Amino acid sequence: MKRNTQDLEEIAHLTLEHYNQYAEEFWQGTRDHDVSQNIAALLQCIRNEPPFKILDFGCGPGRDLKTFAELGHIAIGLEGAVHLAVMARAHSGCEVWQQDFLKLDLPDNHFDGVFANAALFHVPSQELPRVLSELKARVAIMRKAGARGATACIMILTLGAAICQSPGSLS
Repeated sequence: MKRNTQDLEEIAHLTLEHYNQYAEEFWQGTRDHDVSQNIAALLQCIRNEPPFKILDFGCGPGRDLKTFAELGHIAIGLEGAVHLAVMARAHSGCEVWQQDFLKLDLPDNHFDGVFANAALFHVPSQELPRVLSELKARVAIMRKAGARGATACIMILTLGAAICQSPGSLS
């Protein structure tokens, strides 16, 4: 069943309301999760010279943002829930953009990689191809001053599955 714009907005509103209401509980329940293998998989896909500019899509309270920054990369978070975005800024010290996942406003060719750890399941399936296409346009295949043959990567992690592809193969 294809959902109309009003239905999609209601789904987003209810989801964000839940995360805003339970932000602290979410942080307590996820702060010690070890996703180092997922972070390593993303970083291994990127063929540009570090430090990498990483978009943490659905960064939550900033656990992974902080890890990317501690590894020397430029990490920028994107979070839909206002309370989680505030927590992410405070915890990680990184820039965090608060945006609706269905109404992205991101610069083109800006990131070397996108890390979406268990976040894209919040995007309704009918909107997923469009959102992935928008993310693809934001990943630079090659930095202007970068090496020949450089690639970037979008890491999608959901339900224990990881897909790491160069943006050219995400058509």
